Amino acid sequence: MSALTTTGTFTFRPLDPLQDAELLHRWLTHPKAAFWMMQDAKLEDVERAYMEIAADDHQHALLGLQDGVPAFLMEYYDPRHRELVGLYEPLPGDVGMHFLTPATEAPVHGFTRSVITAVMARLFEDPAVARVVVEPDVSNTAVHALNEAVGFVPEREIQKPEKKALLSFCTREQFLSATAVSA
Repeated sequence: MSALTTTGTFTFRPLDPLQDAELLHRWLTHPKAAFWMMQDAKLEDVERAYMEIAADDHQHALLGLQDGVPAFLMEYYDPRHRELVGLYEPLPGDVGMHFLTPATEAPVHGFTRSVITAVMARLFEDPAVARVVVEPDVSNTAVHALNEAVGFVPEREIQKPEKKALLSFCTREQFLSATAVSA
């Protein structure tokens, strides 16, 4: 999948846990990525975590590329088997999602919104996906605003083992309505 945005062309490729570990380690241990809770992770910890994802049929990690250069991380998972088991009643077609835009010395206005829009479009390319579910930390107000900008509707706070999270959902129709370009 390729998505042309105002910030370049985004494509996706499967993450290689060993080849991409150094890059991910830099991204995940940066203070900007505090909500990923990997601040003290060693390179081996990142490799191990993403090798576990690669070996799991219920979760996937993709590297987002901007004009061919690694620019962001996308993870998606089956909430019936990972992350949200027992915390809500999944519907057929639900998919969970995480994304990370790494810290940069030269931020580009609109980049992160372009990324989440491309991530959502990538998920909805699968006709089996009816709704995307997210569970960001309740205190991550920046990501709440981004989520709402692409159509997510908060449902309620939930307590996960590692955090208090804001359970939010976005249907295909909500995403298309929120991201429709006005003529």
